[in-house]
Amino acid sequence: MATEATDHAPRAIALAGPITLASLPDTRTRLDAAPRGAVLDLSAVTALDTAGAWLVARHRENARDNGQTATVTGASAAQTLLLETVEAAMPPAQGRPSPRRLHHSATDLLAELGTAVSSLAGGFANAFGFLGLVVMRLAWTVLRPSRFRVTALVHHMHQAGLNAVPIVALMGFLIGIVLAFQGASQLRQFGAEVFVVDLIAISILRELGILLTAIIVAGRSASAFTASIGAMKMREEIDAMRVLGLDPIELLVLPRVLALVILLPVLGFIANMAGLIGGGLMAWTQLGISPGMFRTQLLSNTDVSHLLIGLSRAPVFAVIIGLVGCHQGMQVEGNSESLGYQTSRSVVVAIFLVIVVDALFSIFFATWGI
Repeated sequence: MATEATDHAPRAIALAGPITLASLPDTRTRLDAAPRGAVLDLSAVTALDTAGAWLVARHRENARDNGQTATVTGASAAQTLLLETVEAAMPPAQGRPSPRRLHHSATDLLAELGTAVSSLAGGFANAFGFLGLVVMRLAWTVLRPSRFRVTALVHHMHQAGLNAVPIVALMGFLIGIVLAFQGASQLRQFGAEVFVVDLIAISILRELGILLTAIIVAGRSASAFTASIGAMKMREEIDAMRVLGLDPIELLVLPRVLALVILLPVLGFIANMAGLIGGGLMAWTQLGISPGMFRTQLLSNTDVSHLLIGLSRAPVFAVIIGLVGCHQGMQVEGNSESLGYQTSRSVVVAIFLVIVVDALFSIFFATWGI
């Protein structure tokens, strides 16, 4: 029941009986109808559990939000301790979000730009610091080879490399078919169908084979690295490694990066061969270029340097993919939302960097006439 006090005394509401989870709806109704600044008298309360304490604490918090004070009196020592514990455990109050302004001033836009640039610079600095840490651990491992985990290297070579052979080979085969089909439709207009062999060979061996392979591996392995390391970060396994004196970079990052460095050139070579086979098959069916003629034209007009130029990018792409996947995994916080965000971010960043670096390689080779 609620009992009103005099005009000069604070209003009071007396709670009686058990304030527990079972009586929570009735008690909530009484408290919601009570004045926000009322004094809560718990003298007649026979039982108070965590749910009831939370209800009282929420009533006091709502009163504070309205600039008033809801005092609790008559509580026993155990009830007071429970109320203090529940209030301390309650999340901090968050103010209402300010309505979005339709127009931003020049100062607001400049502040947002500065914040974005600062965040980007901090991300780059963090990434370069991670790269330096990995290089240092690699040098330390070279000096002490016995510390390197060969079993982990073989495991990741199988997971990130050998398991990707079917999808990489299929991708290369289909790309060869598409290039041959599109090239044939264009070169047929000039009676130069035979040069489709050169188009397929140079495009696949020099650019598309290794680039598309790196993109597939980035989408496949970078996300897997981030998810695996991020799950360990969520379960605090990485912190446990540090407590045991184990280095997470040495155990988790180096085997993954080296596995990609070793196997990405192999995957690129498989994609190149599959692309040539697909292109040769399409040239045979669409243009009547026999496999023997395709092989002769390929060997006479295509130098092995195109293959070497394409595969020379593979180790760089492998390092980028491995470092991005592992670094984003290390950035995961203790919740599943962060894991999903970092996993998708690792794929986007890895593919973006692979394309940018491939463009830089192309400009470099074109500038030096290679």
